[in-house]
Amino acid sequence: MERKVISRAVIKRLPRYYRYLGDLLESGVERISSNELSDKMQVTASQIRQDLNNFGGFGQQGYGYNVQHLHTEIGKILGLDRTYNMIILGAGNLGQALANYSKFARWGFRVTGIFDVDPELDGTVVGNIPIRMVKDLPEYLKENDVQIAALTLPRSQAKAMADLVTENGVKAIWNFAHTDLKLPEDVIVESVHLSDSLMQLSYNMSNYNKNKNKKQGRTKEK
Repeated sequence: MERKVISRAVIKRLPRYYRYLGDLLESGVERISSNELSDKMQVTASQIRQDLNNFGGFGQQGYGYNVQHLHTEIGKILGLDRTYNMIILGAGNLGQALANYSKFARWGFRVTGIFDVDPELDGTVVGNIPIRMVKDLPEYLKENDVQIAALTLPRSQAKAMADLVTENGVKAIWNFAHTDLKLPEDVIVESVHLSDSLMQLSYNMSNYNKNKNKKQGRTKEK
């Protein structure tokens, strides 16, 4: 049986569903309709139903969605029903912020090591994890089962570090370096370009202001 191809747009919305459903659980909400979820998500109820139907639907007509069940099932779809060992390459401000982010462990992402090239950081403890030197990285990867490497280092160092970890068995890269990586096809790369997100925000602000000025101009003409 041919596996159904899920669009990138649907996959990008799944973490938002998971996060909102988690908030509902913490608030004691047991069930929710697609219309109610639509109000919170700012996604149409029809789109929500279409997205979830890609994975079986999960809702009951006249009842809506059981929040706990839907949260659990989306977690399984996202692969959050297992544990991933993750290392951070680059112990600057961003790397240390990631190491201190407590929710990663709740979602099954366990930071097991932090690496840097600055000898002054050697042994510094961040999030209960001592910073190690990059020279120790190959041996560490041989002795530990690591699934994910987060790159929080300058773009000039990113390609070499990505090559190093993939050559030593890491198959997933979370790339915060401001560069696109070309790696073997069996290595999964998720790039986070913070500047792209900021530029999208700038565009939305500019577009909003243009529309606002147009509306004000039409109002004055009347």
